[in-house]
Amino acid sequence: MIINFFVNRCKDQTNRKLFGLCDDRPNQRAYLDENDGTKWIAVVVNEYLFNVIFTAIDNCIETKRSDGKMDKRCDGFLVYESTIIFVELKEIGGFSSNWVQDGEQQIRSSLKYFEITSEAENYSIKKAYIANNEHPKARTSQAVRMDRFLNETGYILRIENRIILE
Repeated sequence: MIINFFVNRCKDQTNRKLFGLCDDRPNQRAYLDENDGTKWIAVVVNEYLFNVIFTAIDNCIETKRSDGKMDKRCDGFLVYESTIIFVELKEIGGFSSNWVQDGEQQIRSSLKYFEITSEAENYSIKKAYIANNEHPKARTSQAVRMDRFLNETGYILRIENRIILE
């Protein structure tokens, strides 16, 4: 089943130099915010003032398995020029790294559905971020995971909550 990932009701847009991605409303979609940094799980730095679209997936776009049940989904993706960045937002503290494994599964699931669409070939730069405001930067122990992700998906994976648009 081919899914339309570019649903207007799931989109937010900006060209601000600094903005954030939020997911603080239960059972509602993630969204882009330009004003309240206290809500931001991921901080997006847009020095070149690209026109950026954030499209929510979780709680907005249905990805159903063959049995009809909803599949895992990441929170959404950013698009600008020829770049697409899938994002999973986490707010989990402590020493466990289960949030990284869970976030990776959610992104992989969303990529599986996206990569079979015709839109996938429109992007020459493909990235994915697992962003956690409680753990803003990944430990070097995640390097193997990030290398494996690139080899298996063709997407660059970063585990940090600061997304710099280049």
